[in-house]
Amino acid sequence: MKNSAVAAQPGVVSVVIVNFRGADDTIECVSQLGAVDWPAGKLDVVVVENGSGDDSLARLTAAFAGDERVRVIESAVNLGFAGGSNLGAREARGEFVAFLNSDAKPHASWIHGALEQFDASPAVAAVGSKVLDWDGKVVDFVGGSLTWFGMGYKDHENQPDDERFAQPRDILYGTGSALFVRASTFAEVGGFDERFFMFYEDVDLGWRLNLLGYRVRFAPASVVYHRHHASMRSFGPYRESYLLERNALATLYKNLSAENLAKFLPGAMALLARRAVAKSDLDSQLFDIRRFDSTAEGEFDETTPVSKESLAGLFALDQFVEDLESLSVTRDQVQAGRRRTDADLFRLFGNMIHPLLGGSSYLSGFRSVVDAFEIESSTDRRHVLVITGDSLGEKMAGPGLRAWKISEALSAEHEVRLVTWNAAARSSDAFEVEHVQLQNERQMKVHEQWADVIFFQGYALHHFTTLQKSEKIIVADIYDPMHLEQLEQGREFGTERWTNIVRSATEVLNQQLARADFFLCASERQRLFWLGQLAALGRINPANYAADDSLEQLISIAPFGLDATPPRHTRDAIRGVVPGIGKTDKVVIWGGGIYNWFDTLTLVRAIGRLAERRKNVRLFFMGVAHPNPDVPEMAIVQKTRQLAEELGLTGKNVFFNDTWVDLDDRQNYLLEADVGVSTHFDHIETTFSFRTRILDYLWAGLPIVTTRGDSFGDLVEKEGLGVSVPERDVDALADALESMLYDAPARKAAQQAVSRVRERFTWDETLRPLVEFVRDPRPAADRVLGSLSAPLDVARAGRTRPVTAEEKFQAISTRRHGIRRDIALAGHYLTNGGLSSLGAKVRSRLQHSRAAKG
Repeated sequence: MKNSAVAAQPGVVSVVIVNFRGADDTIECVSQLGAVDWPAGKLDVVVVENGSGDDSLARLTAAFAGDERVRVIESAVNLGFAGGSNLGAREARGEFVAFLNSDAKPHASWIHGALEQFDASPAVAAVGSKVLDWDGKVVDFVGGSLTWFGMGYKDHENQPDDERFAQPRDILYGTGSALFVRASTFAEVGGFDERFFMFYEDVDLGWRLNLLGYRVRFAPASVVYHRHHASMRSFGPYRESYLLERNALATLYKNLSAENLAKFLPGAMALLARRAVAKSDLDSQLFDIRRFDSTAEGEFDETTPVSKESLAGLFALDQFVEDLESLSVTRDQVQAGRRRTDADLFRLFGNMIHPLLGGSSYLSGFRSVVDAFEIESSTDRRHVLVITGDSLGEKMAGPGLRAWKISEALSAEHEVRLVTWNAAARSSDAFEVEHVQLQNERQMKVHEQWADVIFFQGYALHHFTTLQKSEKIIVADIYDPMHLEQLEQGREFGTERWTNIVRSATEVLNQQLARADFFLCASERQRLFWLGQLAALGRINPANYAADDSLEQLISIAPFGLDATPPRHTRDAIRGVVPGIGKTDKVVIWGGGIYNWFDTLTLVRAIGRLAERRKNVRLFFMGVAHPNPDVPEMAIVQKTRQLAEELGLTGKNVFFNDTWVDLDDRQNYLLEADVGVSTHFDHIETTFSFRTRILDYLWAGLPIVTTRGDSFGDLVEKEGLGVSVPERDVDALADALESMLYDAPARKAAQQAVSRVRERFTWDETLRPLVEFVRDPRPAADRVLGSLSAPLDVARAGRTRPVTAEEKFQAISTRRHGIRRDIALAGHYLTNGGLSSLGAKVRSRLQHSRAAKG
């Protein structure tokens, strides 16, 4: 399809209806559009008369005469659904093109329900409607799956429509019978592939869009009722089989990666042959020389009766070969534009190992092909359990948000289950979200047994014996040095309780450090700190050093991240909304909670000092009440409120948001600010901290004013992201804020630096070490070799030296991959994953070996 010849009109929806010998249905369909809740001036209807060869053109022209919304476009020949739809799209005037079957009836909310899903993200390029039967009772389409051999099928077809299908979600493809696309994107990717004529052109388009980095959404509020006329039956079912078989091969060939195509395509061809024979009464051993009988009737006949259903597969394969030259050109174009891997998309395929046909002969052949070409291992997705103790909902603090983003990142390639013992009030269509009761071992055991890899943060290992006993591969997220944090947080409780709090946090962390196979921290400073603590616990040992003398396979840096998609302002949140903050005031934003290790008192004083010469300066604290009820309000909150009152700043220059801003609403607050601020005391907690609120400032493009002493303070100063000031210096802080608020050249320079630096901190970048590890997870070398066969007794760690690691390692080769380690690894994978897991690891090792030599 060439670029659209008609300029798209914003907000207009063009409905394309292809007519082929069904004028009655088409006329009724167009009439039903009048009942759709959408402004008539924003509706453009294109009816394509697709070479019917009857009186359809005359009837359609007469039926729509005088209706300015409707245009009838004629094709002299039958272009099929793909070609007819492309012809209509080229004539469409709308920003969005909606393809609607002529035997369908849209619900009043059809258009509104679909366009809501385009608002979910600029990356959404297509939206599939919910399609029900004519009476609206049973499912026709609520999502589709795709087999590994290229044939799509409808999920839950003919089942009752119920609450299971009420949530929007990402899908691989929408049905062409009711599909919305952005007109510009449809033209950009070439529209439907007209070589398909009909069948799977919608599957191919959806797969292609996803592969190129776009998203396709299911819109349950966009409902269409479909009345099937089974028009293909009048042409013979074998013609349908021919198109399905041919187009399935073409879909695979165009869209699969080279690695998977090498497995899937020959397997699909072999299965096509078995399917063709299974559909006939023929015996494929008929020509076996061992069955030769010169006296048998018909032995020397040159022909034998063959059903057209069987020939359809043979002809389809031959036409696939005929099309290979042009398909190869298209494949090169598609693969060159690839933005997502096959593994990224396989989660959208549904049950790929679905035979789609019955019969013992076919099913036995199906299993033989799947096994011989190792199809199942190529489509398997690893099970990753992510555990947090934070609440998951519209309001989320840092740990919950980090766990959520980690789940999103890993779900692109794996099956992910995010579990919390706190509130679980947020859902995702990319991964599961589950709640367990605190210390309920039975509930956690279910998740532990399901998982191949377990990732946790906070107190999860401490709370669940099931996790302590698990032999699964465990990743510990230690980006938050809790024991250093408690040095400040526990100060107000008195010496004895303070000591116990810090000791408890230290023991919890030591337990994690003694057991996990891989660790994530937030910065190079933190990594050096944690390496010291790991060394004290005996984890920096010959086994781990021999496996990787950089120890990157043991502990890596994965800081907090920010969204790659820039924030978009959708509503007024501060200016003109918060009493006392006007449209033209200068707003300084504090983008998170108020905790004891932050120096908000110096900040309030600095705002008061600055307000003496700059009357329109405003400080807005974005969140006071923590969304996690387990986190108590700290003493500094009341001290900050009290100081603002004493200085006469509350409601005038200093403002407190008593709730916590919703995660998906925070950009509205950030984008109305002029400067982001973070101030803290210069102590040990500061040295190893990683202020996540500053990432939100980077995301929103805000100049930053912060205290020196932590990683971000260094970064702000080094990269010119704003101003970094000494701790507790009221004048320096007031001057820095004034510079970033009122000095236009200084402010512009900081904004440019922020724009440059923020790309380093997108979640895709920060979580890369974790994503790489989970692609090929392995237990830590010292655990495989037996030196950590049981968790270290942290209560005795300071009184006894762990001697087993050194003693056991004396007899082991110090090479990175000695035979003893390989044997130990094999034993681990066999015990915990069975033969399939061991086989997969052997193949992975051989592939890495060939790559290294090649």
